[in-house]
Amino acid sequence: MIEGTPSRTALRVAMRRAAHQVFDRPLVLEDPVALRILPQEQRDEVKRTPDGLRKPFSAAIRAFMVVRSRHAEDLLSAAVACGLSQYVLLGAGLDTFAYRNPFSGLRVFEVDFPATQVWKRSLLAEAGVQVPGNACYAPVDFEEHSLADGLAEAGFDFSQPAFFAWLGVVPYLTERGFSETLRFIAERPAGSGVVFDYSQPREVLPPVEQMMLDSMSARVAQAGEPFQLFFRKEELNSRLSEAGFRDIEDLGGPDLSARYLAGREDGLALRGSGGRIISAWRG
Repeated sequence: MIEGTPSRTALRVAMRRAAHQVFDRPLVLEDPVALRILPQEQRDEVKRTPDGLRKPFSAAIRAFMVVRSRHAEDLLSAAVACGLSQYVLLGAGLDTFAYRNPFSGLRVFEVDFPATQVWKRSLLAEAGVQVPGNACYAPVDFEEHSLADGLAEAGFDFSQPAFFAWLGVVPYLTERGFSETLRFIAERPAGSGVVFDYSQPREVLPPVEQMMLDSMSARVAQAGEPFQLFFRKEELNSRLSEAGFRDIEDLGGPDLSARYLAGREDGLALRGSGGRIISAWRG
């Protein structure tokens, strides 16, 4: 990410979530704020490019993005039913959960780069989206500043469990940034959990998927936010277990498709095996 500027990849992700609301039926993720929060130029772009959005590669990227958000929110709902009251979005981007949060007792902490948060809040104001009292902002540069300090300033209760959604962030981190954040989450009280997506290394992918990864890598690098971190499934599961997590669930394309995309006839489908979503809990 270019220092002092909002995230360009966050905008592209938000556009794909908005496109899902406009073009895909049935909805995997119901998000009435997704289109509203976009700048007018991007709103218009989403509405006028249905053919491009239906291309298999574009549809696959969109499918993964809405499935990972839906999966995170499903896990959150189950945790709230068990009494959890803190939800932390690490690298929140233009995620809109805080503004459609159905749980009155749930505090939502949005953690992101300061410039991205300023930009997001201006978009919310322009769209007339009300910021509820249980939405909290914690501006943090993951590589340069303390996540703990940022959350403390936002009113986070360190004595209570929390669920962390780390979506669309891990591939952009350094090993140090990932390890320090994972350690912080592992130190939270029992009942805390985390969900995040990750990419497998290029060398374990078949040739077609290597080409897909190369294409995506070139795009994000051009935006100033290159991919840096990849994990083999077995390696990552071992790291979470060694960090003290339990109930580890690591889902690939077939599992996610069966859970969220079964029976669709509109072309919204996951492709390839590179992207996975993993969740784990503190005992």
